[in-house]
Amino acid sequence: MKTLEILYENDEICVISKPCGLAVQGGAGISESVDRILPEQTKQNIHLVHRLDKETAGVLVTAKSAAAASKWISLLQSGQVKKEYAALSFGRTEPLSGKIDSPVVHKGKSQSALTFYRTSSVFTVLPESEENSPGGCFSLFYVTLGTGRMHQIRMHLAQKGVPIIADDKYGNFKMNKEAQKKLHIKKLQLAAVRLTVPVEGKNRTFEIELPPHMQNALDEIQKISEVQSF
Repeated sequence: MKTLEILYENDEICVISKPCGLAVQGGAGISESVDRILPEQTKQNIHLVHRLDKETAGVLVTAKSAAAASKWISLLQSGQVKKEYAALSFGRTEPLSGKIDSPVVHKGKSQSALTFYRTSSVFTVLPESEENSPGGCFSLFYVTLGTGRMHQIRMHLAQKGVPIIADDKYGNFKMNKEAQKKLHIKKLQLAAVRLTVPVEGKNRTFEIELPPHMQNALDEIQKISEVQSF
């Protein structure tokens, strides 16, 4: 069984780094999940506080009791917990930073949604490398949420014309196929890389490096591109 990286723990919570491909919650057909691995690893009860998609890597808060879970769920809903995501997408957008304020639809239901984004880097494919690329440019974004809708970042970036690479639900399927063939990018390029929470009487930030599958993707893109950072 996998061992999860623990970033921080106290009497109430355990903050971990969840790898890409691992479900948060177990169920039918799921052999490994955070709620199965972590209790065995820590020899403590674990209660889920929030979720990340199976294919989304990143920082995740879990609680050690039902009371702590209730408290931290309320903190998340109140906006006192700040999450920042990294996303690697096809294309680029103007303005380079801003907000996406448009509804998202899930299971036929439309909900208002607000996403804030900033472009960290744009990778413009060199003319001599165009045949080895699924597109002319790529962007690395850092994203925070004004609302917490399911798949919000994935839907909003797709609406903005910069779909996340390897997003097989909302992305550009043709370009995904080319990215897999030409750049060997197979996994969703989205991760929760920074989490700021109120602990020990102050706000504390837990941060991870880009997960290996995203760093590998960046390395492949940089080989064929000119990079502009902001």
